Amino acid sequence: MSNIEEVKKLRKLSGAGFKDCLSALNEAKGNLDKALEILRVKGISKASKKMARTANEGIVVICGDKDKSSILEINCETDFVAKNQDFVNFAKEVGEINNKVDSRKEKLNSTLMKNNKSVEENLVALISKIGEKISLGRNKTIKANSGKIYSYHHSIVQDNLSKLGVIICLEASKFDEKIDLIGKQISMHVAAMDPLALSSDLIDEDIIKKEKELIIEELKNSGKPDNIIEKISLGKLSKFKEDSSLLSQGWVMDPKKKLSEILKETDNSLKILDFKRLKIGEGV
Repeated sequence: MSNIEEVKKLRKLSGAGFKDCLSALNEAKGNLDKALEILRVKGISKASKKMARTANEGIVVICGDKDKSSILEINCETDFVAKNQDFVNFAKEVGEINNKVDSRKEKLNSTLMKNNKSVEENLVALISKIGEKISLGRNKTIKANSGKIYSYHHSIVQDNLSKLGVIICLEASKFDEKIDLIGKQISMHVAAMDPLALSSDLIDEDIIKKEKELIIEELKNSGKPDNIIEKISLGKLSKFKEDSSLLSQGWVMDPKKKLSEILKETDNSLKILDFKRLKIGEGV
């Protein structure tokens, strides 16, 4: 095999540039496996420097079916890279693995991909090749058990990849076209209205505490007396909880009705068991 052919082969295996591959081969005295190790070490070094940057672009990938589905955020620095085919191919395969391992990050990172290298190793190689910070972000797996899972993509990049994704799980006595339609509509509602939790009692206490602090600070700046501030803040906090809870939100297609009312009108047995919404940039 000629030197040029060895460089081409190393480029194909590693995804690194021509000069890097030539340098690694020279350092390894033509040993391809050794050259790959050298590039991996150098790639990790380059990747570690890039990981200090901000990655608020990327894509959301949803994989699975009506019985089990997973959603995963993969971040990068620019929208240009988010549409890069190497990045897209990586996201698709990692999304499938994420569903198989039930969104367990440690297991996800160590699982082998089609090229017999781990997700973590492929991530480092992709960072080295593309030259941007790339990271695996938030993720979640929902299992339907006796229910059914629905999904929705907004701002689709390609196939099951988008800038905003939603998965929800519904429970009903029977699933028909009417339930399937409302399932899709609720997914769209979640995408548009961004609820923090299914019900007000499930909202994170830290979020409620922070919101209360902001409300009180705003009211104090208005010059209102303390006894009035306390009354107004309770009302505002109650409204915040209502607007942030999926079941108590105004239905996006008819804001005069709460989503809980829509569920009852559709089918008395209909319940929302779980949901997850991910939008690129919000988790950074």
